[in-house]
Amino acid sequence: MCLVFSMKVNPCKTRGRYYKGHVEMQKRKLGKTEEQLSIIGLGGILVSNVDQSEANLRVRSAFDQGINYFDVAPAYGDAEERLGPALEGIRNQVFLACKTTDRSEKGAQKELHRSLKRLKTDHFDLYQLHAMTTQQDLDEVMKLGGALDAFIKARDQGVIRYIGFSAHSAEVAEKLMDQFDFDSVLFPINWVNYFQENFGPDVVKKAEKKNIGRLALKAMARSKWDEGSNRSQFPKCWYMPVESEEEARLALRFTLSQPITAAIPPGELKFFDWATKIASDFKPLTDLEVQELKKRSKGLKAIFQLTG
Repeated sequence: MCLVFSMKVNPCKTRGRYYKGHVEMQKRKLGKTEEQLSIIGLGGILVSNVDQSEANLRVRSAFDQGINYFDVAPAYGDAEERLGPALEGIRNQVFLACKTTDRSEKGAQKELHRSLKRLKTDHFDLYQLHAMTTQQDLDEVMKLGGALDAFIKARDQGVIRYIGFSAHSAEVAEKLMDQFDFDSVLFPINWVNYFQENFGPDVVKKAEKKNIGRLALKAMARSKWDEGSNRSQFPKCWYMPVESEEEARLALRFTLSQPITAAIPPGELKFFDWATKIASDFKPLTDLEVQELKKRSKGLKAIFQLTG
């Protein structure tokens, strides 16, 4: 059964500033912080491999629709180089998150400062260990001289404000939360994963108990690609996405009905546009809709499974 939020819509204000023409989107508190994030975030992949003028339009359109949460990473092609200029003029009115896949202190520090330069900012609101997947990942970032040391020093220096991680392993995610007081976890919260593999609920439950902010990935994923599938239509999706806007509405509302702060849609513009439209009048799933999604999930190949 879905857990739901009772949300209160705030006036059109972000960190004390107003923006003419800005539309309000529902916002939720991020864990133990005082940050209020839009329930939909813009993932940097959306502006990768497009002209700067197109990136500028996409970012400003998202901002005008009430989105104040932006997430990017060096792994997303040229997304940092596109997003930085696109945020000029509104940088101090948004919550900017970035990541690193480097597991060493020196490497993470180097990548952090390169990302700051590319994104034309002097700080990140959230900096995250990216794609934590294996026990080796965990051991390397946690050891003396590991990436977490760079994060802590950067936070002490005011270069980053909050520390988080993203993960595709439920086991690793839970271990990380036991070993450090993170501010956020970015994790797949997906209807097929939940119903077919029970993948996700335990991570959300643990993060909620520890008051760690929950941010969602893969809400609009449907299944793994079938062998021989034509993926050219969705080059920025490594998984098969939802089949229709109606299914997208059910899938995304399922994710947003969990105790999370925000969800980041796929990097394809069509799905991002659907997501902002769905979020503009978000309503939690009804029991009947939950049962409909559970029925639809039967026979689909979940993109993640529990291990062990």
